[in-house]
Amino acid sequence: MIPILPAQSSSTLPMEWVSTMLTWYTSHHRPLPWRLTPSPYRTWISEVMSQQTQLGTVVPYFDRFTQQIPDIPTLAAVDQNHLLKLWEGLGYYRRAINLQTAAQQMMEHWNGALPTTYHDLQSLSGVGPYVAAAIASIAFEQPIPVVDGNVLRVFTRFWGIELDIRLPKTKQYLFDALLPHIHASGHPSYFNQAMMEIGALRCHPQSPQCSMCPLSEDCVAFQQNRTASLPVKSKKSPTPHYTIGVGVILHHGHVVIGQRPVTAMLGGLYEFPGGKQWPNEPIESTVIREINEETGLCVTLNRHLATIQHAYTHFKITMIAHECAVSPITPSLPDLAPPFQWVPIETLPQYPFPKANLSLLKHLLPPSPPQPVLT
Repeated sequence: MIPILPAQSSSTLPMEWVSTMLTWYTSHHRPLPWRLTPSPYRTWISEVMSQQTQLGTVVPYFDRFTQQIPDIPTLAAVDQNHLLKLWEGLGYYRRAINLQTAAQQMMEHWNGALPTTYHDLQSLSGVGPYVAAAIASIAFEQPIPVVDGNVLRVFTRFWGIELDIRLPKTKQYLFDALLPHIHASGHPSYFNQAMMEIGALRCHPQSPQCSMCPLSEDCVAFQQNRTASLPVKSKKSPTPHYTIGVGVILHHGHVVIGQRPVTAMLGGLYEFPGGKQWPNEPIESTVIREINEETGLCVTLNRHLATIQHAYTHFKITMIAHECAVSPITPSLPDLAPPFQWVPIETLPQYPFPKANLSLLKHLLPPSPPQPVLT
């Protein structure tokens, strides 16, 4: 059943809660780097980096990225390995590939600048309705509401909406409900950022700080003591788990790595050869089989290197890595076909790796020397 919202004001003036929210934002927003030095480019980069990633994690990546890639022309031309190395550890690497593709689109079709409208922004690679709304409103003051996880939580509570927030229709329902308010606000940039900031700083999933929230006076969930039951969120399906066998093939100071296809998950990143364990298959057999299938090499296993647990968005893995040797031992490096190659082991830090493989590097490379303590 679709809930009936309180009657909207026919006036073009904002409702009182909107003015209260904007006033709160001006004095309580966090001094994030893209807010301190705003530009359309920095807004775009920050919004893409912030998708499904905590802001505390994003800030150092954002600072390093924008220092080395300060504008759209630089992003369009940057070496992809360097781009992915800057992104290394942030996850969802397709975002970085999409950023560069979008920058190239802008160089070709938009004179090297971001489009200014919600519709045109969505023509860019990797820019969906949410990111388009964020850029259009924050950078260009277009009255388009953003509806992310924070906004879903804040306004299902505020209006007492009992729709499942996992359903696309709930997001569309809130988009439509917020549209007249952002039009009336007179400041779309602050309106959207204020909603997101309330969700981040006050309207927490558990133990919300209602007494400090600027919306609490008109909040249905707070007034009716329903913050624990809202928002409604259906259960996720069980997360699949896979065991992965990986081989680190060492030969004359070199090691085998392969680059994942750009269109695949973790596209453009490098990894050690390996793959999923078959049912009832010993993990050692998995490593030998996968290496042979992927590289054509026959190897022997020398020792177990590491067992690494890692969680992706939709599945989890246990990665079991073994050190391997080429069999039979040959004086030169055996030939490999792309995407695999032999690289000197000391050069591994130059290549962008997924997080699980980064953890494995710690078992292969000598520890970094301790940094001097400044006094």
